[in-house]
Amino acid sequence: MSNTQRDVDHALAYPEPPASPLWHRHGAKARPLTSAQQKRNRELLDLAQRKPRTRAA
Repeated sequence: MSNTQRDVDHALAYPEPPASPLWHRHGAKARPLTSAQQKRNRELLDLAQRKPRTRAA
């Protein structure tokens, strides 16, 4: 086989395709958290930061 083309991976020669349009949100905005939800999130975050990390088996 004649090697007239250089050994190049042409997949690397082009930029990535644009992200799927499904990734972009149009329409409804996310609802803000209630103060109770914010408090719960802060409590869970505080607990997670204090607890020693365990290894997943």
